[in-house]
Amino acid sequence: MLLRKLSLLLVIICICLSGCKKDKDEEEEGVGRYGMLDDGTPQFTAVKFMQSLYNDPNTNKVLELSTERLARVLKRYRSNRNIQRNVVNLMFDTVEINPKGAGTAGRSEFSQKATIHLFFTGYKDGDKMDDIRTIEMVKVNGEWRVDKIHPDRFL
Repeated sequence: MLLRKLSLLLVIICICLSGCKKDKDEEEEGVGRYGMLDDGTPQFTAVKFMQSLYNDPNTNKVLELSTERLARVLKRYRSNRNIQRNVVNLMFDTVEINPKGAGTAGRSEFSQKATIHLFFTGYKDGDKMDDIRTIEMVKVNGEWRVDKIHPDRFL
């Protein structure tokens, strides 16, 4: 009888604990304008790469989302700030990053390469700045990776 009550109590505790919500630190923030980009798309990876570059204290996530070739180049700069200045050629104090508008969504699950245009809106030394960067993506072992970063070709 005691064993039965103890097992029932254990089941109830397990059910209660499994329904607990994650901490804010554990929840991953959405990507894109409304935080609704699918994580299997090249747009998601491109935005996540740039958000990590501008918001993270180290380069770990940036290197993880890069191809081997780009990662070798980025490792030489040692910090996110140096990569922003020398590779992306775009520095911000605060920034919002969005992929090109919704009219270009296609079936990216079958493609091996993609070109993504990212729009940057942010502030540097109190001045508002808008800019565009073109990101070339490739699929490596089923995962999208950043291969090249091009400057704004419209300037």
